[in-house]
Amino acid sequence: MAIDVPLDVTREFDVAAPVAEVFEVLADVARSASHFPQVKRLTDLGDSVFRWEMEKVGAGQLSIQTIYASRYASDRKKGSVTWEPVEGEGNALIAGSWSIKKTKAGTHLVLRIQGHLRLPLPGLMKALAVPLVTSENERMIDGYVANLTRAFGAA
Repeated sequence: MAIDVPLDVTREFDVAAPVAEVFEVLADVARSASHFPQVKRLTDLGDSVFRWEMEKVGAGQLSIQTIYASRYASDRKKGSVTWEPVEGEGNALIAGSWSIKKTKAGTHLVLRIQGHLRLPLPGLMKALAVPLVTSENERMIDGYVANLTRAFGAA
């Protein structure tokens, strides 16, 4: 039996660095991932596909490790980096995007992440697992935003 946990997160923030610098980092999956907390391993599978393996979180029966792969695309003119899930890799399907726009003081960023995580847990664990996974995911994304803000400078 398995539990599906939906993921739907949006973060919007400004940084002081210029658009070109921000785009270069976010379009380079490995450089961008270096700012994301608790990444155990990032593997380039070729053809713009990367497999993310996160560190285990939780304890005991609620110890969870997220593994997924996504195909990335970037468009400098549109100021976007997007990713779509790749089936058959791990226990999650994750899609998302960066919107990167110039401001007077630097760069405005919008991060959107959607998907779901499938956990090999009995249905009775759903009431405990969903809030834990949701809060842990949001904590890591908030850490990612904080790390990027430090790297690019707060606007």
